[in-house]
Amino acid sequence: MLYALFSLGLVAAAGAAYTAAIGWLWFRQERLLFEPTPLAPDLPLVAEADVHERWIEVPGARLSTAHLRLPQPRGVVFFLHGNSGNLRDCLADLDAFRQANFDVVMLDYRGFGKSSGCIASEEQLRADVRAVWAAFAPMYQGKRVVISGQSLGTALAAGLAAELCAAGQGPDLTLLVSPYSSMRALGEELYPWVPRQVLRYPLHTAEHAARLSGPLMLIHGDKDELIGIHHSHALRTAAPAAQLLCVEGAGHSDLHKFPSFRAALHGALGCL
Repeated sequence: MLYALFSLGLVAAAGAAYTAAIGWLWFRQERLLFEPTPLAPDLPLVAEADVHERWIEVPGARLSTAHLRLPQPRGVVFFLHGNSGNLRDCLADLDAFRQANFDVVMLDYRGFGKSSGCIASEEQLRADVRAVWAAFAPMYQGKRVVISGQSLGTALAAGLAAELCAAGQGPDLTLLVSPYSSMRALGEELYPWVPRQVLRYPLHTAEHAARLSGPLMLIHGDKDELIGIHHSHALRTAAPAAQLLCVEGAGHSDLHKFPSFRAALHGALGCL
C-alpha cells in the first residue's frame, strides 16, 4: 500500500512538473526562441560612410534599421537576420553587396540591438517587417528587389515575399539561407516532449514558399546541426522550382565564410 501511494505521488509530482514546464513555455517561449543582444541607443552600428541608420516607428516600439546606400544601385536586398545578436553582427561584411551594386536594408527586431520593445507574437513580428519594408520600398520602384532571410528570418522573408506576390509586387528573387520548413517542425525535432499546440510561433516557411510566383533560392550547409538540410529539401517539395545550393562542410553559423556561398550570392545578384 505504501509503495503504491509513493508511486502515485511520484507520478503526480512528475505530472505537476511537466504541466508547470508547459505553462512556462506557453507564456515565456520568447526567451527560448529569441536571444537578442541589446545596444546603447547612441552607439554607432558601423563606421562605413555609405551605411546609414534610420529609426522606424511601429505601434509600441521604435525599430533600428541600417541602410547600405550606394550612388546608383541596381536594386536592394531586404535582409532579415536570425534569432540572436543584432545588426552589428550582420553588417560586418557588406562587400559582396557593394560589388554587385545592390543596396541593403536590415532591421533589428524588438529588443534586439537598439530597437525598443519586446516581441509578443508572430503577427506583431510580421507586422514590424511589413512596416520597415513599406518605409523603404518607395525608394526602389523600378529597381531589382531581393527579399532575403537567414535562419529565423527565413520564415519572415518567405511570408513577406508571398504577400508581395499576392499583391502583384513580387520580388525578383527570394533568398533563404539556412531555412527551416516551419518552426513547429523544427521544435518537434529539438523538443519532442513539447506538444505542438504550445508553440505560439509556428512560422510556416514552406506554406509561404509554396505561394511564391518568382524565383526562390535556398542555401544550406550540409553540416548544419541546428537546422538540418532536410528542411531545405522539404521546402523544395513545397516549391519544386526552387534552386538549392548545398555548401559542403558548412554549418549553421559559418556558412557566409565559404567561397561557394559568396560565389552563389554574387552570381544570384549579378543575374538579376
